Amino acid sequence: MRLLIIGTLEGQLTQATKLAMDGGAKVAHASSIDIAMASLRSGKGADLLLVDVMIEIPKLLSELEAERFHIPVVACGTQTNAAAAVNAIRAGAKEYIPLPPDAELIAAIITAVARENSQYLYNDPAMAKVIKLAEQIAPSNASVLITGESGTGKEIMAKYLHSCSKRAANSFISINCAAIPENLLESELFGHEKGAFTGAIARRIGKFEEANGGTLLLDEISEMDARLQAKLLRAIQERLIDRVGGTKPIAVDIRIIATSNRNLEQAVSEGTFREDLLFRLNVVNLKIPPLRERIGDIRVLAEHFVEKYSTANGLSLRSLSKEALDELCTAPWPGNVRELENTLHRAVLLSESEEIKPIDIRMPDGTGLSEVARPNSTASQAAHAAQTLANITVGRTVADVEQNLILDTLDHCLGNRTHAANILGISIRTLRNKLNQYSGNGVAVPAPGEQRNSAA
Repeated sequence: MRLLIIGTLEGQLTQATKLAMDGGAKVAHASSIDIAMASLRSGKGADLLLVDVMIEIPKLLSELEAERFHIPVVACGTQTNAAAAVNAIRAGAKEYIPLPPDAELIAAIITAVARENSQYLYNDPAMAKVIKLAEQIAPSNASVLITGESGTGKEIMAKYLHSCSKRAANSFISINCAAIPENLLESELFGHEKGAFTGAIARRIGKFEEANGGTLLLDEISEMDARLQAKLLRAIQERLIDRVGGTKPIAVDIRIIATSNRNLEQAVSEGTFREDLLFRLNVVNLKIPPLRERIGDIRVLAEHFVEKYSTANGLSLRSLSKEALDELCTAPWPGNVRELENTLHRAVLLSESEEIKPIDIRMPDGTGLSEVARPNSTASQAAHAAQTLANITVGRTVADVEQNLILDTLDHCLGNRTHAANILGISIRTLRNKLNQYSGNGVAVPAPGEQRNSAA
C-alpha cells in the first residue's frame, strides 16, 4: 500500500508513518500540491493521500480530477473545531481526522485500505471453487480474465490474485476503460511526452509503466475501442509500449488481469472486440457467480458490512436479527455484493436499536427485499415489457421514448450507471453520453444512490 502525505504534517504523523511502514506500506511525502502532482505523474502513484487541512483541498481535488487520478483523500489537522472538519469534507475529502492524538486512528485507516486490497470474504462452496482456482494460478504470470455480473466483486478478486502472486510486494494498478474518454485512454495506458498533444503540460507515466514489476488491471475491457485494442495486443505480446509522442519503445514487466461483465465471445462475433486479444487475455477465466447463486456468502458478507459501517460512523456495533438475515438470504440481489453493501450501510444508519430488523433493510421506496423481482425471471421481464409499452404513446418521438426508458431504468437502479447499462443492453460509455446530453438540455438526471422523485 502506497501512502502519500501532502503538507507539513510529517511531524504529527511520525507514529502513524512508522506503523504504516511496519505493516509494509510505502510512505512518501510532498510539501505542496505541485510536488505531489509531479510525483503522481512520474508513476510513483499512491493508494491514499493524507493531506494537511491547511492545504487547498479543493485545488488538490480539482487537479486530481483533471488528470484522472482517482485516489481517496483524508484530511488531517491540529484543529479540532467543527468548521475545519466541515470545510474539509465539503471540499471533497473522505474523512477529517484531528491531530493529535489520533495517530492510531490514521494507522487504522491505513491498515483498512491495505486489508481491502487483499481480503476476499466467502463461505459458499461455489465461491470456494473459484478461490481455489485463483490461488492455483496466482503464482504464474498468465493473463487472467475475470467475468461476472456487475457488483459481484471482480476488482476485489483481481486484488486478491495480486496479493497471492509473486508480485504482491510490487504495485497493483487499476484503470477503468469505460470511465475515460477514448481520446485520452491511450495516454492513460501508455503515458505521454510533454507537448505530445494540447494539454500535455509535462511528461506523464502511463499505467503500464506505473505497474512495472507488478499487476495491471484493465477493468471493463469490453469498452475499449478497436484501434486501441490493437496497441494493447502488441503491448501484451511483446511487453513493449510507446508513450504518446515518444521516440523509442519502453520495456515493461507486468501481469495483465482484465474484467468484463459482458459476453466477450458475443462481442467478437459482433465485431466490436478483437478475437486475438481475447485469446491473449483469456488464458485463465475466473467466472464469479452472482450473489443469488452463492447464498452461503451472504451472512459472512453482511456481518462484515455491518461491522465496517458501524465503526465508520462511530456507532456501537450493530447485529443482524434472525428475521433480517433470513430476508437477506432470500433476496434476489440484482446488484449483487455492491447492492448488499449499500443495503447494510443504509440499515446501520437507519436502525433505531443495536439490532437490525427487517424494516431497516427495506428498499428506499419501502419495498421489502423479497418483493424485488428476480432479474432473469419471466415475471420481471413481463413487468418490464408491460411498463415499457405503457410508456409508449401516440405522438411521442423515438428520442422521447428512449430518454424516458433510460431515465426510468436509472431510477429503478437508484442511479447505478453500470447496472442500468446492463439492463438496457448498452455500453456504459453510451449511457454516459446520453445522460450528458440530457443534462445539457436541462433534464434532471438521478445521481448515484438517488431517484428523480427522491432527489427533488
